[in-house]
Amino acid sequence: MNRYIIIILSIAAGLISSCGTKEAPKKETTAATTAAPAAETADVVTLTPEQASNAGIALGRAEKRSIHTNLKVNGTIDVVPENVISVSIPLGGYVRRTTLMPGERVAKGAVLATIEDQQYIQLQQDYLTAQSRLTYLEAEYKRQQQLNSTRATSDKVYQQALAEYEAQRILFAALAEKLRLIGIDPARLTEKTLTRTINLYAPIGGYITKVNVNPGKYASPTDVLFELVNTSTLHLSLTVFENNAGSIKEGQIVTCYSNINPARKYKAKVHLITPSIDKDRATGVHCDFIDADKDLIPGLYMNAEIEMENAERDCLPEGAVVTWENENYIFVETGKDSYKMTKVQIGTPDEGFVPVISPLPAGQIVTVNAYALLSKLKNSSEE
Repeated sequence: MNRYIIIILSIAAGLISSCGTKEAPKKETTAATTAAPAAETADVVTLTPEQASNAGIALGRAEKRSIHTNLKVNGTIDVVPENVISVSIPLGGYVRRTTLMPGERVAKGAVLATIEDQQYIQLQQDYLTAQSRLTYLEAEYKRQQQLNSTRATSDKVYQQALAEYEAQRILFAALAEKLRLIGIDPARLTEKTLTRTINLYAPIGGYITKVNVNPGKYASPTDVLFELVNTSTLHLSLTVFENNAGSIKEGQIVTCYSNINPARKYKAKVHLITPSIDKDRATGVHCDFIDADKDLIPGLYMNAEIEMENAERDCLPEGAVVTWENENYIFVETGKDSYKMTKVQIGTPDEGFVPVISPLPAGQIVTVNAYALLSKLKNSSEE
């Protein structure tokens, strides 16, 4: 019995001894714990040495190149001011008749409206009365002139007759001009042709764009009754921002198209450049069409490209510029394997190079495979 107890105790002691001397498992060291991950912010990407070697990127700087570029701008179709006419009545009156509506085409000299008022009768009466008195004063002046030449009358009487005659001539001429102003020919006016109505005529041929009257309405001299537009001469009005304004010259060729029919291209030539910058930091460029047609109407929005002269510009290889959300960017080195995404404005690529219009930042620029950095930056930001 005692022998069995000794054996059991010996086995238990062995087990305890083996448990106490058992080695703790070693921790495994993996490459994942030793390699630092790439760090990114909103516009900066930093690569590990392994990622940098696999990205296939190269660094460089912009180089000056003589390159042909097109400047993309926009604007509207406009009409020269002399072809937009606001029609008013020189002397107020009531509209008796008009049948025109916006959109109608009228010829030069066409009757736009018939106006009536009693002041027209009074003006004609004053003219005929002045004409009759002028005839009398002219005869009196000549009579006094003859008498004065023989010293049969005094100089004072002669001078008085002359003054009255000259004053009546001025009054008569002024009344004649007033009649012409409202469309009445004074040479044809007699007591039998007196009228209470006048016609309002179109000063140019074109389209009616505004009608602000109706029969029975009183029109004052300050009211615009009609607006006419002659579309025979259209021009293109473009907006160019100040950083490109100095590159625009008269005579440059412009290619433009509308959003309605982008396939139809029109040619124009720069005619005038507004020599000032407005509050939006832009200036106006006015162009004459070379091949306009009936599809172009005033106010139509147009996209345009101005052909710039060959000039020395900062250029980068096409592989240096990336596009993200309709904007163009480059990557500039900020440290060891660290690059900042920077927005730029570019011109039209030419022979594998992209002209950069906006100022370039200091530092080395990624010139090859910049899209690898864009992919790394955007994929990391989405994780």
